[in-house]
Amino acid sequence: MLLLAFVGTGLGAAGARLYSDGGADAVWALDAGSVRAATGNSSAAWLVQFYSSWCGHCIHYAPVWRALARDVRDWASAIRVAVLDCAAEENYDTCKDYGIHFYPTFRYFKAFTKEFTIGENYKAGIDREPQTVRQTMIDFLQNHTQGNRPPACPSLDPVTSSDIYPLLENSGGRYIAILFESNNSYVGREVILDLIQYKNIVVKRALNSDKAFLKKLGVTSIPSCYLIYPNGSHGLINILKPLRSFFSSYLKSLPGVRKKMFSQFPFTVKPNKDDNSEITVWREFDKSKLYMADLESGLHYLLRVELASHKTLEGAELKTFRNFITVIAKLFPGRQPVVKLLETLQEWLVSLPLDKIPYNAILDLVNNKMRISGIFLTNHVKWVGCQGSRPELRGYTCSLWKLFHTLTVQAVVRPKALANTGFEDNPQVVLKIMREYIGTFFGCRECAQHFEEMAKESMDSVKTLDEAILWLWKIHNIVNNRLAGQPSEDLKFPKVQWPTQDLCPDCHEEIKGLDSWNEVQVLTFLKHHYGIKNILFKYAEDQDETNELEVKQESKGDTILKKPNGQQELNLDLPNILDPKSHILDKLNNRPDRDKIEHPYESKIHIETKQSGSFLGTGFSNIDMSLCVLLYVASSVFLMIMYFFSRMRSKWWKVKYYRSPV
Repeated sequence: MLLLAFVGTGLGAAGARLYSDGGADAVWALDAGSVRAATGNSSAAWLVQFYSSWCGHCIHYAPVWRALARDVRDWASAIRVAVLDCAAEENYDTCKDYGIHFYPTFRYFKAFTKEFTIGENYKAGIDREPQTVRQTMIDFLQNHTQGNRPPACPSLDPVTSSDIYPLLENSGGRYIAILFESNNSYVGREVILDLIQYKNIVVKRALNSDKAFLKKLGVTSIPSCYLIYPNGSHGLINILKPLRSFFSSYLKSLPGVRKKMFSQFPFTVKPNKDDNSEITVWREFDKSKLYMADLESGLHYLLRVELASHKTLEGAELKTFRNFITVIAKLFPGRQPVVKLLETLQEWLVSLPLDKIPYNAILDLVNNKMRISGIFLTNHVKWVGCQGSRPELRGYTCSLWKLFHTLTVQAVVRPKALANTGFEDNPQVVLKIMREYIGTFFGCRECAQHFEEMAKESMDSVKTLDEAILWLWKIHNIVNNRLAGQPSEDLKFPKVQWPTQDLCPDCHEEIKGLDSWNEVQVLTFLKHHYGIKNILFKYAEDQDETNELEVKQESKGDTILKKPNGQQELNLDLPNILDPKSHILDKLNNRPDRDKIEHPYESKIHIETKQSGSFLGTGFSNIDMSLCVLLYVASSVFLMIMYFFSRMRSKWWKVKYYRSPV
């Protein structure tokens, strides 16, 4: 039974799921169609957070980023705070163009930048509190040259005492506020930016270096504000606390000081309104079962989005990817089209003698641009057991956990699957591959660091394949415990110690009045839960609407690959890299059967492929057979023409040289 639910709001289909555009959030929620228009040749500078709505740290950080945007709302004519959700499908290519590999990534964009740029990285380390980010925004504005500084941003440099004397004599009919502060203080510059959208007042800052001048004005402490009134009078203002917020509030409340009309920006951002709410199909599921739709959707996101953010793979990255694909191709308990795709990719990676591979070439194979019969991976996500109450909750991270739990179990069930791969007889093989993948490719950097810390602490203690299953289970529960009560927790699916008592009563026992784990029963449960017989294909059946994946965008230009010696480059495209009749496909067609697994479901695509996509077991497609028939007909017609031509020519010769008898 399917239930329709309206959840969340978004920028069209993309959806700024953690942020609402403008309004209370004061964040500019950009998308693929507006980010270049916004940051290119803009009259203001930009600070853009590239985030992923599934990234736990991004979810945790969202309230801080919203607080920052509200705090600097009045700075918008000089510098604007924005976000772009790289988890939204329509933003994949854009985030790739900007070189976004990990989340969150922060980039500054200077004003009046005419050529495309990926921006400047925010360099504040792990300190991303509003005050620190606010100060780096000021430093970034001051790094603009005089020619490209935002017009709305006044000079943030301090004035000297000689500059202040003329101001004391003539205010020009408006307020002039002078903030005296130390050289390393940001209060004066923050107040200047707080007031740039207000009329009838000018704010300047001065340093406390001229002691005689300060004494003459009566300034005894810093920071202090000296105010020159429109009528020419002047003096120190009394502020309860010498803080930025107190100075700004006081100056904004002066008689005649009013906010300017803020003009709209010259680019369009789709409105974030309730009538654009996303419609999410809720799928009823059994929490005691594993769903192939979750595993395949996770593979789709992993291969086409997360890994595809890397333009090329080389060195350690390429080795990690090869190892990952090798293990998953051998152990993934999937449907035949997906398994064959993984095997084809693994064979190709192993046979290609290159130390640098453009990811577009890998992506072309994943997308089956060669139209190889019988290989297919869904090109969209369909969460079932991993669906959340909101689009940004659970999803990909949930599927990744399920995938690796499944692989640890399959390594036990099918010990011969990894024979001749270099990973045989290694009880930590799946854990090491998981560790390498997360450390190299997983988008959430903070999450990856946490996992690495746990792995470094205890993974070496794993000595058997069964222990590998239990180790991952323990680590997962540690993560659940750490994330319980955090913003990334889905209240409909709370972070609890798993399996719960209703799922596995035998897994729990009481020792000295405390709930404890019976690890023998836990291991038995995990082997069953992540075993092939517990996988349901219910929602995976209608995932593959077509066996021909429509590729959204063709690869531009030739693929340039680097040979191991580093001296020559090879211009190759996918047809040359992977020919349908190459030795790789010959190996696939003639390979001995994988370890026999009884699948409760065989995909419709695979059945159709066997019926119409092959001919006498040769693997030729319908197109191949059509061409053969056409060639046969053409050859027959040609032979008939030649036959009649020779007959006519023979008769002509007989007539020409015929001599009547005498």
